[in-house]
Amino acid sequence: MRKIKAENEFVIKFANVNGSGSASANQMFAKGVFRMGIPVSPKNIFPSNIQGLPTWFEVRVTEKGYLGRREGIDISVAMNPQSYAEDIAEIRTGGYLLYDSSWKRDFGREDINVIGIPLTDMCVEAFSNPKLRLLFKNIVYVGALSYLLGIGKKVYIDLISEKFKGKEKLIAPNVKALEIGFNYAKENFKNQCKIKVKKSNKTKGMILTSGNDAMGLGCVYSGATVCAWYPITPSTSVAEAFTKYCEKLRVDEKTNKNKFAIVQAEDELAAIGMAIGANWNGARAFTATSGPGISLMSEFLGLAYFAEVPVVLFDIQRGGPSTGMPTRTQQSDILLCAYASHGDTKHIVLFPSNPTECFEFSVKAFDLADRFQTPVIVLSDLDIGMNDFSTDKFEWNDNHNYDRGKVLSKEDLDNIDRFGRYLDIDGDGIPYRTYPGTHPEKGAFFTRGSSHDEYAVYTEDGKVNARNLSRILKKHENASQHVPKPVILSNNNSLGVVYFGGSEYSMIESLDYLNSEGILLDSMRIRSFPFNDEVDNFITSHDLVFVVEQNRDAQMKKLLLAESKANLSSDKLISVLCFDGMPITADFISSEIIKFLSEKEIKEIFFDYNNSNIKGYILDLRNNPGGLLSSAIKITDFFLEDGEIVSTKGRKKSENKKWFAK
Repeated sequence: MRKIKAENEFVIKFANVNGSGSASANQMFAKGVFRMGIPVSPKNIFPSNIQGLPTWFEVRVTEKGYLGRREGIDISVAMNPQSYAEDIAEIRTGGYLLYDSSWKRDFGREDINVIGIPLTDMCVEAFSNPKLRLLFKNIVYVGALSYLLGIGKKVYIDLISEKFKGKEKLIAPNVKALEIGFNYAKENFKNQCKIKVKKSNKTKGMILTSGNDAMGLGCVYSGATVCAWYPITPSTSVAEAFTKYCEKLRVDEKTNKNKFAIVQAEDELAAIGMAIGANWNGARAFTATSGPGISLMSEFLGLAYFAEVPVVLFDIQRGGPSTGMPTRTQQSDILLCAYASHGDTKHIVLFPSNPTECFEFSVKAFDLADRFQTPVIVLSDLDIGMNDFSTDKFEWNDNHNYDRGKVLSKEDLDNIDRFGRYLDIDGDGIPYRTYPGTHPEKGAFFTRGSSHDEYAVYTEDGKVNARNLSRILKKHENASQHVPKPVILSNNNSLGVVYFGGSEYSMIESLDYLNSEGILLDSMRIRSFPFNDEVDNFITSHDLVFVVEQNRDAQMKKLLLAESKANLSSDKLISVLCFDGMPITADFISSEIIKFLSEKEIKEIFFDYNNSNIKGYILDLRNNPGGLLSSAIKITDFFLEDGEIVSTKGRKKSENKKWFAK
């Protein structure tokens, strides 16, 4: 039987039951491979209920550094009978299935290699505690994999020892479970698996962490001292990470008192209200939420925008609308965040693509919020936020100059006849502000969300209000020169592609593949809104630009068309949209681009055909092994007026399909 043979390039997927304690064992497997010097990108695919439903943990091992999700599974560790059918179907021909053979099964596939290990039987024999048997079963299969893949035991024994440092009684039974699996595989499956992990050095200068954890640490380094939040998946771990790092780094050594405040509010509206209040008082404060929370926070975002109070908000996007898919990823809050609240509002939005940028943009967000006295939204997603990635180590300059913006001191106020909170003194749209209590008579002691003049006095004069709104817009436009610039790779090709956020990993792989196929594209990764001039320049310098995004409604494309100064044509921007809740893959991006270009070429040929004396075409499909069925149907439809194009038959009658010419 054929066996997939690979070294440091494969995908392994663990199929478990939610709540079975498998996540920590699966994460330990990924960390072990990372310590072998090979980049990994583990993904925890879990249901939104607490316990009982299927859960998966997918690890891509990639010495090439392609960290995006890849279709097709090379090794499946199937521990959940509920999902056997789905798990087995995903295994590539020649792949490997590891399962608990305490209950032997026939999986109906002769083109995969089945490795049966009696995990339950061995745990029952080795451990007396029923609860521990369930937990240790996960460690046993990690031990088996450490032999099958050639990793060895040591790296995992070290990880177990580190994890349970201070709880030494737990080390011995975990190591025992690891060795049970290792020894069984060694005795029964020599040379069974041709996929191997070989020590490398590709993780030099890298760490393994998640975007949410990086954001929590970034907030500490940014000088934030207040976090007001309400729990919501997938943003909760931002506040938890901030708490963890504050408890390590923000406790006074002499008094043992906390130098930070963390408030779990009663709801999202209260959370952002507290954060705005803390910023108004001079602290650096933030909140974290997801799409539903943004909807609830919109009124307060409008207050902060119009009253010009800085605040930082982290939106870790998930599948929507409404409650949607709380544990799946999407990029579907772009327009919501760019224009959050009623009336004319525009917010600064940052789009990190990896945990390193999550750390860096967290710091940048507070500096921008203080400089422009406005909300700044850091727009991440579940994939970046909750999953670990092999990412560059964080760098920090101890001489970092925190930008607190235009803040007047008591001495400054003494030299002013009348303080104008909303006066545009410097012509950049940014007024001067004070912290409450700076001066006994001058400065700001309250703020308002109703219409006001340059001196913060209530007014219903429409011209004054319009003047104020225009000044705030100038401030937003000036921000385009201070937000992170796009990352552009250009060789003066006629085709370009625009992407952002969590699509980066798969986009890099897709560009390499397309290049190998002779399809050359320049690329631009957008990192912020308002858009820099470079964004318009890139799009206008290309004949056709693909826009890759993970939502249904092409939100980034719409934002580009609405905010461009270059009067862009909608026909020039071609959407590549993925919104099934799973991270976008390089295969998907490449296929969609190739499909569009193929159809475009056929249309051009067909147009020439209809305007010439050519009587017919011969389509030579030799040396063309494969392609998308949907693309083949569309191309065929150009030549047929009516009738059936193609049909497929499945095992069930309900799976039969037919496609007809239109």
